[in-house]
Amino acid sequence: MDIKIGIKHSSRELSFDTSESAADLEKKIAASIDSEAKLITLTDSKGNVFLIPTKSLAYLEIGAEEARRVGFIA
Repeated sequence: MDIKIGIKHSSRELSFDTSESAADLEKKIAASIDSEAKLITLTDSKGNVFLIPTKSLAYLEIGAEEARRVGFIA
């Protein structure tokens, strides 16, 4: 699943792939924001860890959970 994160006062966005489900990511991020945690910790499919300050979070785009199609499409 593709994740895109906008950071305040930054012209670039953070994007990566993760194996977590959309529902799990949404719950994890909402819980971090609601509990006023200072950091959100996310892990991509390669094992890289991203620490994002919750106050710097501008937006979060979670891609759809869709399997890639294989073959020719008519």
